[in-house]
Amino acid sequence: MVTVDATDTATASGLPAPARPRGIRPSRGYRVFQACNAIVLTIVVVVTLYPFVNVVARSLSDERYILGGQVNLVPLGFNLDTYRLVLNDSLFWTNYRNTLFYTVVATAISIVLTTCYAYVLSKKHLRGRTALVGIAVFTMFFTGGLIPNYVLVTSLGMKNTVWAIAVPNAINVFNLLVMKAFFESLPTDLEEAAAVDGLNTYGILLRIVLPLSKAIVATMVLFYAVAFWNSWFAAFLYMDQQELWPVTVYLRNLIAGATGAENIGAIAEADEVQADATLKSVTIVLTTLPILLVYPFVQRYFVRGVMLGAVKG
Repeated sequence: MVTVDATDTATASGLPAPARPRGIRPSRGYRVFQACNAIVLTIVVVVTLYPFVNVVARSLSDERYILGGQVNLVPLGFNLDTYRLVLNDSLFWTNYRNTLFYTVVATAISIVLTTCYAYVLSKKHLRGRTALVGIAVFTMFFTGGLIPNYVLVTSLGMKNTVWAIAVPNAINVFNLLVMKAFFESLPTDLEEAAAVDGLNTYGILLRIVLPLSKAIVATMVLFYAVAFWNSWFAAFLYMDQQELWPVTVYLRNLIAGATGAENIGAIAEADEVQADATLKSVTIVLTTLPILLVYPFVQRYFVRGVMLGAVKG
């Protein structure tokens, strides 16, 4: 069998040879867009990272340079005295353990409730589905108020317990709607086949839906964990014992100048300027460090989970 090249045929017939395909070159407008996009993103990164780098530099610097306003991105007069001060404070570690416990318990409760509620709302054949969605959305715009919430939590006996932090904020409506949209995007054929095989609703959720929802579940875990880790107002409102505070309340009291730390007073008497100049920066670094260490390993779930939950396919 003889193959005839299109170029040879065109030459023999006297027609111009067809142009060979080449790579598409980006237009000038697209190159300008890329340049502007890179500049804007660089500015955003610098503006975002500068406060963190500055706080770390201040926490490692000597008080003379901090008070002189000379510390920006690089520590001056390297000093770890304040780190030793905070790390030797027993109240700091007690509050740190409280934060870990509150975050784990509250996140677990929130994930279970949000997943169950979102899965129910994703079923279009559910009677009263519109009303249930409306009730959830209503709470995004209207709340009972601070005083009624305080009276309710106190009357239920949840004051000075982990339930005062976990239960009132168990379901975030935004996370609920994102997870609901993701469940709606899953093919119904899988659930119908599982039902034919004899699985009930709980079996379908646990053995079919959740294994396919690892990305969105991981995203919700991250959202809730970060929110509970950074939360301080609920504990400040419902807990009146220092031993029950999370570390964020410890940090809040340092910033407000009302610390109850045991060792800070002794150090401050010996070196009042050093304690006042770097204490807040050191505590901020120690408080945010776990989230900063964990986030790079799980940040891919943010984009993947949110996109899966927001785009129906």
